[in-house]
Amino acid sequence: MNMSPQVKISDETSKVSIQQTISPIDASVYVTRHLAEKEQVSACVKRAHQAFKDIDTGWKLTSLERRKSVCQSAMDILVSHKEEIAQELSWMMGRPVRYGAGELAGVAERSEYMIGACEQALADIECEGKPGFTRYIKREALGVVLVIAPWNYPYLTAINAIIPALLAGNCVILKHSAQTPLCAERLFQAFEQAGLPEGVFQYLHMSHENTANLIANTRINYVAFTGSVFGGEMVEKAALGRFIGVGLELGGKDPAYVRQDADIDKAAETLVDGAFFNSGQSCCGIERIYVHHSVYDDFVSKAVTLTKQYQLGRADDKSVTLGPLVRREAADFVRGQIQEALAQGAVAHIDEASFAMSQAGTAYLAPQILTHVDHQMRVMTEESFGPVVGIMSVSGDDEALELMNDSDFGLTASIFTQDIEKGIELGERVETGTLFLNRCDYLDPALAWTGVKQSGRGCTLSQLGFEQFTRPKSFHIKHP
Repeated sequence: MNMSPQVKISDETSKVSIQQTISPIDASVYVTRHLAEKEQVSACVKRAHQAFKDIDTGWKLTSLERRKSVCQSAMDILVSHKEEIAQELSWMMGRPVRYGAGELAGVAERSEYMIGACEQALADIECEGKPGFTRYIKREALGVVLVIAPWNYPYLTAINAIIPALLAGNCVILKHSAQTPLCAERLFQAFEQAGLPEGVFQYLHMSHENTANLIANTRINYVAFTGSVFGGEMVEKAALGRFIGVGLELGGKDPAYVRQDADIDKAAETLVDGAFFNSGQSCCGIERIYVHHSVYDDFVSKAVTLTKQYQLGRADDKSVTLGPLVRREAADFVRGQIQEALAQGAVAHIDEASFAMSQAGTAYLAPQILTHVDHQMRVMTEESFGPVVGIMSVSGDDEALELMNDSDFGLTASIFTQDIEKGIELGERVETGTLFLNRCDYLDPALAWTGVKQSGRGCTLSQLGFEQFTRPKSFHIKHP
């Protein structure tokens, strides 16, 4: 998952570092914030540590019912501002304003599931009876959790860690992407209005250097990071020797396979949306499609027709269905992949001239479907994180599975078939964290969100997701 760099300007008068958020809509400065200095970071960690440890009022001692109530209230408050938040998202990261409120609906779904599941997930594990003894395993909160969240789905990715961490009794410090600083502030305001005690949830706008220093701070007990492979490597290096848990969700090059028995209309509609929603800026977006040769031409034709219907334009225009990428450099990167593939023999099916705002040197990029592609091309192996998808014809299941697994990533994979039993059988052979049948690009909060290979490690969501934010503590009691 590509992460936007922080833009910092040194203010010679105040000696304070400034962070600017450049809007992809028109390249204007949308938000300016001071970056936290070392002293502010230190004070924030101290507050969190005290809020967790306080012997009388510590958050870990607060009843689970109270934690649930505060979290639900905070999410209700956040969602009540969905229209304003949709506008902010469009300006900060370029998602069409017509879709902005949808992210808040996802936040409500995920938070409600985790609040409902936490009692069972956090319950003591009772051991079988043994005369004269009582034995059980308690799930204890870790302490202070640092959540580092990206810009592409800034609320959803953050909520995946924030809610279970708080429900488990931890205190949380949120460091959001420089591209979406208002999301951290919105979340803080919601929790503050919901009555969360001081220090339990905080945010910091920080430089990469201070973020690395914070990870190395002995009062940080867990790091939940969503971002690029490079960013994940930096987090691991910063945590080296700390012996703390580090959760890494690092993106993907997610494949789909359309079998000969699939409903081609539904498959095309689902996969085109999975490839181009959010301008393709999704860690679980569809980036490569393999289609059985007998239905290949029909599928490509339908996919091209659907893709031509997108309206590329300013994200604040309610008629627009495809906004700009997060920044010009991201669009240049995808353009480079496309041009290189074309030079190697790929065929483009979308005329860029039909999308007037798609211009070199801007963040605006037309959606593109490529055929005659192979795995010698970067566009089929390297994460694009943009509105391009390659489609290959395959002879059958075995070839499709071989190509699906021929990747450094493994976050999600999709198979489209009307034979559910066969689809599950094939899915068992796919190297992935989540296997979809007849859908894609979706997170069900009841299921574990995890990846293999360079898609990262750890787990969020589902009952298993709570395990990342607790440690087992065994009680072995001998009765007199």
